[in-house]
Order: sequence, then structure tokens, then C-alpha cells
Amino acid sequence: MSKRTQRNFKIDNPKVFKQKIFSWIKQFETVIWLDSNNYEQKYSSFDCVIAVDEFTSIKTDYHNAFDKLKEYQSYTKDYLFGYISYDVKNDVEKLKSTNSDNLFFPDLYFFQPQKLIFIKGNTVEFHYLQMIDDELEEDFEEIIEINPNINHSNSSEESDIKIKLRIHKDEYHQKVTKVLEHIHRGDIYEANFCQEFYAENTIIDPYEVYIHLNKISEPPFATFFKHENLHLLSATPERYIKKEGNKIISQPIKGTAKRLINKIEDEKIAFDLARDEKERSENIMIVDLVRNDLSKAAIKGSVTVEELCKVYSFKQVHQMISTITSEVAPTKHPVDIIKDTFPMGSMTGAPKISAMKIIEELEETKRGLYSGTVGYFTPNDDFDFNVVIRSILYNTDEKYVSYSVGGAITAKSTPEKEYEECLLKAKAMKYVLLNN
Repeated sequence: MSKRTQRNFKIDNPKVFKQKIFSWIKQFETVIWLDSNNYEQKYSSFDCVIAVDEFTSIKTDYHNAFDKLKEYQSYTKDYLFGYISYDVKNDVEKLKSTNSDNLFFPDLYFFQPQKLIFIKGNTVEFHYLQMIDDELEEDFEEIIEINPNINHSNSSEESDIKIKLRIHKDEYHQKVTKVLEHIHRGDIYEANFCQEFYAENTIIDPYEVYIHLNKISEPPFATFFKHENLHLLSATPERYIKKEGNKIISQPIKGTAKRLINKIEDEKIAFDLARDEKERSENIMIVDLVRNDLSKAAIKGSVTVEELCKVYSFKQVHQMISTITSEVAPTKHPVDIIKDTFPMGSMTGAPKISAMKIIEELEETKRGLYSGTVGYFTPNDDFDFNVVIRSILYNTDEKYVSYSVGGAITAKSTPEKEYEECLLKAKAMKYVLLNN
């Protein structure tokens, strides 16, 4: 187990400190930045965490990916940060991913950071590997000295990015109709069908775009990830799975409504969402699936639905979220708990395997990191992982920018309404790309 030196510092203004540290991370090849945006939530471990500079790492395709991760995590017994892409489903079940991929992210990547910084209220905790702990004070001083306002191009002129659709509206309608045929035949109850928007030969400033995206969304699981030429800029509101001691928490989102400027109308739309029969049935189907997934690793009888179909409000949208918890035996390996529940039900449908086969057939793009998960393990086997949605993916070498959106198709869905919901979910990503 790698030893870390910990030092705590007091800061006056966490918001400004976050801006300074976000400028400071630009020098590193590998970065994960997880920000809760001070969103009020029951299961929170910190306001923000920054992991930089890999000491050791694992990068693999989906073949035996979970076994390799398990071995790496067991051996390292340190903080590990990284992601599992959606296509690691092929390691869990006999499935395949044959759709086109222009982003080229490895299927799974985790690293052991040399430098780790947690922000908790007015305290900053530095956890540095001992071999570099002489840089700790120096780095803190350097961050304090940064002027975060330099190099910020606040230009609001429209950029000349050309965003294209991988699936056009008529074709989208045809594909959703096919999903509905599967539902009426009884092959599935629900499927999460996704489509990609993309821009080729495009150069963006990932740091600026992320700042802009985060500012207009302020979600509780915001993520900035960079590894060499690969970037993820995510404003995801969804937690996939968290482990705190022997407790497991999963919080699927199903059900979306737009925010309105008028307070009374906005409250009414949230009230209506909470009672919307179609949205509730979508959510409850996934709750059943998550309960089933959690029960694989759970102590018998410990799976509990803590909250069912509760509406939470974010800057862009209202979301219907359920919270399901369970208890696991202390001997249960953390990686096995993730494997038992992967990929998350909110991004597949039910029953899971049939839904994954159908969406693979109908979608045009390999999902990759979209609808996968980013998160971390702690040295004492806890973990927390989000769901990669409302996210922009960018490969600087390929000059390729991509964002995907999806919707849950159930028996009550209409192609027209599903298409509108996709456009609503895509709004923030499109806006920041065209106005950065």
C-alpha cells in the first residue's frame, strides 16, 4: 500500500480557490476533477476532489476488464480514479459493440494519482504520495498565487462549429417505432435508446467549455477528465453507485422536465412531473432492475427503496430520482459489486440483456464513455461512481467532438415526444459548444 502524506490548509473562499486550482491542473497529462457544486445531497463525501499525475495505471479493452481492475485495486490498495466505458458490458455478458467509434477511448482506464486534493468546506486536504511530498507546500503556495481571471476568453461570439446528427429525425422516428414493436411483442418493457451529435475537424478549449457547461448546469456529479489527448466534460446529475462501509447506494434518474423562468409555472411543472404516469412507470421499472442488481451482492433482505420517484431540481431541468440501498458483507470485493450491477439500468432498459442487444442493433454509434461511469476507489474499499450523461467527449488528435443523448422508450412513448426530450437534454451541450 502506497503511503501518503496528508496536510490540511484553511481557505477563505472555496469558490475562488476552486477557480485557481482549475487553472493549476492545466499543466498535467492526466487529471480527474469531480465537483459536487455544493448541491444539497444526503450521500456526499466532499465538495470537490482533484486527482492528477499518474503513478501507476491500468488501461485495457473490455476482455476480462473487471478481473484486471480487481487485481489492480487489490494490489494497489490506494486511491484509484478512472472510468469504465459502457462497452465493458461485453465483459459481463455475451454481447458485442460493432457500431462506429470516432473517439477511441480505451474501454477501461484507472490511475493511482501522485497528487490528490480534497476540498471540504473551508478546508483543503492534500494527500500526496510520500516520494513527492516535498512538493506539497510548494503546490499550495503556487495555487494561492494564481490569478484565475487571466487567459479567460469571455468571448460570447458564436463559434463556427458545425454540429451534425448521426440519426436524422425521420430515421429516429423509425428506430423508436422499432423499439416500440419489441415492447409490444413482449421482448422488453423499456429501452434507453441514444443518438449522437458530433463535430469533425474541430478544435475547442476543453477547459473553457467545461467551465461554461458547469456554470449553466451546476450538477452534483460534474466531471472534468483529461488523459493525454482524451477529454470528458461532464455536467451529469446522476449517481450510479456508491459504497460507504458496508452500505451500497444507487440513485437512478428517469423522468425529465424543463425548468421555467416563472416560479409558479416552474413549481407546477415539477409537481406534474412527480405525478406523471409515464415518467413514474419508467422510473419504477428501473428501480426494480436496480433492486435485482443490488440483491446479487447484498446481504439477504437488506435491499431497500429509500426514496421512490422524488423530484429534484437542477439549473436546466427537473429530474425524477429514486434511491435504493443495500448492505454487503465486509468480505465482498468492491469491484465485484460494480460488476454485478454494470452497466447501470437507467442507461440500458429492462430486462437488461435483451434491451442491450436491441439498442446495440438500432444505435449508430459505439457509446464508449458515454453512459459509462467515472469515479474512484478509496484505500479502505469504498467507492463512488457517476453516470456519464449530459457530457461532451473530445479527442484532440482526431479533432472530433461528440455528445450523445438518450431517452427511455416504454409502451406509453411517442417518437415525437421522445425526440423533444432528447433535444432538451442536448440543449446545454449544444449551447456551450456554439457559444464558447
